[in-house]
Amino acid sequence: MKWLLFTLILTGLIMWWRYAQIEQNGRSSAKPNNPKPNNPKQAKPKQPNSSQGTVSKPQEMKQCPCCGLRFPADEGVGAYCSAEHQNAIDPKGWWGAADWLKSPNFDERPSGMPIELVLMHHISLPPGQFGNHYIADFFQNKLDPNAHPYFQEIADRQVSSHFLIKRDGQVQQFVSTLNRAWHAGASEFFGRDRCNDFSIGIELEGTEDLPFQPAQYLALKELVTVLKKQYPIAAYAGHSDVAPGRKKDPGIHFDWAYFSQLAGIPARQLPYGLDKRS
Repeated sequence: MKWLLFTLILTGLIMWWRYAQIEQNGRSSAKPNNPKPNNPKQAKPKQPNSSQGTVSKPQEMKQCPCCGLRFPADEGVGAYCSAEHQNAIDPKGWWGAADWLKSPNFDERPSGMPIELVLMHHISLPPGQFGNHYIADFFQNKLDPNAHPYFQEIADRQVSSHFLIKRDGQVQQFVSTLNRAWHAGASEFFGRDRCNDFSIGIELEGTEDLPFQPAQYLALKELVTVLKKQYPIAAYAGHSDVAPGRKKDPGIHFDWAYFSQLAGIPARQLPYGLDKRS
């Protein structure tokens, strides 16, 4: 009897021990394998997803001075959206193919005054010398009177021209075509005085006793072609034509016949003729 009671008690103890083991194993298996650290500062930062890439910068844009179109900075032609617009007079009166060297020597044209005349000039500074910056300095009121004895006579004058064509064909623009440049002075064109009011002035780098360069005629042709598209140009003349006795430019070496043929200008728009003259 005693042995039977002992056996039952021992069996109960074994069964209770086995049950406790099973419970303990079940709690252990329910815990996460990678528990979070107790201190959140110890948590590793989230790594960026390389597949998302980097954020790109906004594309740089430019605005065409001719039409106002905004376009990517790596496209177009210089500051312009197209070569066509670069080779045109923009709404502010500037030619995109010229180098802009803005002069303070200008004022407004009379209200409603059309641009009908192109006047040719020649200039060199110092006289007979080419290929320097003195003409630009002169038109911009920056001429140093100590740089040459001749400059002491002219440094305080305030004059300008719309365009200058250098000996190599480079074109510089000093005044907007919409404004009045100070190039003709006292002048008369078939009864109309103050030619600055209705004309565009073009200076050719040159002198009275030297021929102009082929590159200058080609550049003049390109410039005149653009001006004809923009304005109702009715005539072309020399400074000496509108200020006879006072001026001699563009001089005996300017070839009016060649200019007429090259630029496609009819004889009726050359009222002073095709002959060379001073």
